[in-house]
Amino acid sequence: MNRYKGIRFFAYVLEILVLFMVQETPGLLPPILGARPVLLIPAALSIAFFETDLAAMAFGVLCGLFLDFGMGTAFGFHGLFLGVMCWLLGCLAAELIRTNLLTAILAGMLGIVLLLSIQWFFCYLLYGYDYPGYAYVHHYLPRMGYTLIFMPITYYFNRALALFLRERD
Repeated sequence: MNRYKGIRFFAYVLEILVLFMVQETPGLLPPILGARPVLLIPAALSIAFFETDLAAMAFGVLCGLFLDFGMGTAFGFHGLFLGVMCWLLGCLAAELIRTNLLTAILAGMLGIVLLLSIQWFFCYLLYGYDYPGYAYVHHYLPRMGYTLIFMPITYYFNRALALFLRERD
């Protein structure tokens, strides 16, 4: 591993830690419709656009494990799903799709809706809580929308970071 790849990976880990702290600090980001954003999903998905498939999967698993810790779910739940999504996105970005803001937003929409819907299914619906449709519409959908707002920000940040450090290689 060359020096600039190590610096880039360190910057990604630092970004993940900062976003996790921002996400978990109460009152730092104002709730919209009672929902708070999940900042690590757009961060992991945007990192996957600029890294190899294995590196994307590793950062997806790392973000997922932080989500498991912060959301109180079974350890490895989000890590598994986010790792697979980032691996797939890393493969697609390397071989099939163009890396631009439109594809980042589309991948963010699909990834955020898929991951939070899986979370709703396993952590809410299968537990047999009352009114699962109400919870999905009034809690999960606003959270999905609020999280998607941060996809362009994380995309441009990670794009600038990757391009800046790859010029030095």
